[in-house]
Amino acid sequence: MKNTFKTLSITLVLAIVTSCVSVRVASDYDKDANFNTYKTFAFFKAGVDKAEISDLDKRRILRAIEIELTAKGFTKSENPDLMVSIFTKSREKVNVHRFGYSPYGYGWGWSPWYWNNYNSVSHSTEGTLYIDLIDANKKELVWQGIGRGYISQSMQKKEHRIKEFVQKILEKYPPGAAAQ
Repeated sequence: MKNTFKTLSITLVLAIVTSCVSVRVASDYDKDANFNTYKTFAFFKAGVDKAEISDLDKRRILRAIEIELTAKGFTKSENPDLMVSIFTKSREKVNVHRFGYSPYGYGWGWSPWYWNNYNSVSHSTEGTLYIDLIDANKKELVWQGIGRGYISQSMQKKEHRIKEFVQKILEKYPPGAAAQ
């Protein structure tokens, strides 16, 4: 019975850790847009200013986007083909897990007659980052990438996590570049 409890505990911890690691991404785009014509970009200040995050995190996101777009062959320009905007959302998640062991050697869960009952509480923040690419001439959204995942409050981990979010999202650009 103790081995079963240990196995269950280890499995639960691994599930929590691995679910926090990955960034889930999706993208959508205008199927009529010719993505081969876009060579330059600039940040859409009005859109970036609306993002409800700290200025430090905005700069981290914009730096990461600039690095990724430059690696894809884009050039930052005063007269761009694409305007880049961002939008963010976050939500706090609180998970309460109750564990207990029956003195009779069977059953799991909570009961006042069980021994060694304890609760485990975990907090995490799930963030969503939207990266919008807008045709500068038409003033129309042509591509949107979305990344969801857990974010850290530690500065070093946060910076790494933001780079990971942006990199995974922009893997989907241009449409067809990565498996959709």
